[in-house]
Amino acid sequence: MKRYLLMIVITILVVRCSTPQKNLADGVLLPQPENFSAETGGKMTDLFTLENESGMRVDITNHGGRIVTILVPDRNGIFDDVVTGYPSIDEYLVTNEPYFGSLIGRYGNRIAKGRFAIEDTEYQLAINNDPNHLHGGPGGFHNVVWDAQMVADNTLELSYLSADGEEGYPGNLEVTVIYSLTKNNELVIEYEATTDKATVLNLTNHAFYNLAGEGDRPISEHLLMINADHYTPVDADLIPTGEIASLAGTPLDFRNFTPIGERINDSHPQIGFGQGYDHNYVLNKTADDSEEPQLAATVIEPLSGRKMEIYTTEPGIQFYSGNFLDGSEVGKRGENYTYRSSFCLETQHFPDSPNQPNFPSTLLLPGETYRQVTKMVFGIDAN
Repeated sequence: MKRYLLMIVITILVVRCSTPQKNLADGVLLPQPENFSAETGGKMTDLFTLENESGMRVDITNHGGRIVTILVPDRNGIFDDVVTGYPSIDEYLVTNEPYFGSLIGRYGNRIAKGRFAIEDTEYQLAINNDPNHLHGGPGGFHNVVWDAQMVADNTLELSYLSADGEEGYPGNLEVTVIYSLTKNNELVIEYEATTDKATVLNLTNHAFYNLAGEGDRPISEHLLMINADHYTPVDADLIPTGEIASLAGTPLDFRNFTPIGERINDSHPQIGFGQGYDHNYVLNKTADDSEEPQLAATVIEPLSGRKMEIYTTEPGIQFYSGNFLDGSEVGKRGENYTYRSSFCLETQHFPDSPNQPNFPSTLLLPGETYRQVTKMVFGIDAN
């Protein structure tokens, strides 16, 4: 009997020892569910974890539908967290934080002076990015608690009913967002929405990335390629002028891999308006495959070898180079998020489209269904 029990113990130890363990980079602290449990607005927040067979991990909270963690390996198999975020729900409940990892709605990006019209009816939204409306307003989707359900081991479904008049937008809008993590290290975000009254809609995710590992490391050496020949120039208030301009000959041209920091302080007026990069790129699309996600951008961090490819069904992508991070936000490792220590690539329709008739429409009518898909594919650069 003793011999039999000893064999069981040895077997258990062998199994435990043979289970592969992640080799985590120094300072990585994985978020704990108990730190994300809180009641706000009469609803409970929580933390949901998606993992795949290769060890990739994504943590999401239903407060704002926020991506809290993306854990991926480098060329040496060392896992690091590549998105900015906080170690507990408390920091996310501060309303003036910079949208880290959040779902954005009803309208991602800016609407000039917070005004738009649908037929003969004019709507006035909150002015929260003087003199404009930004990212759905102060009570936008980044600041609501979504209903959440794990529908599979690697799939999280979030849903939210945005009431008619919420943040000034018309229509009762029913929104579903599904996060799924595939075995191929793809984080897929599927968006779907319907309305009972004509409204405008432009949904996105506002994750801030640093492929070297989140923290205070600069992003200047990241190599970026954006699959776009044109962009939408902006005025001093970062509102599109209505022009769709060529990128050729400008410091905003990322058609070939270029270090983010190489031209970020150029004297070009557009760089001055954005205090760096904060611009919408008009993505190149193939007409025969427009409903399938197509390559929008690729980022490579040379030292770690980490690579991220972004595919989307959306017509544009906003590249933001972290120009307004000032060190006041303290992240998961206890490090301050300093100037240009992370970047955003937000798949989207164009800013101020409700007031720009030559831009792709963001109008959603009753009986229609809004759909879009964006996926981030993580891997290792072969070079």
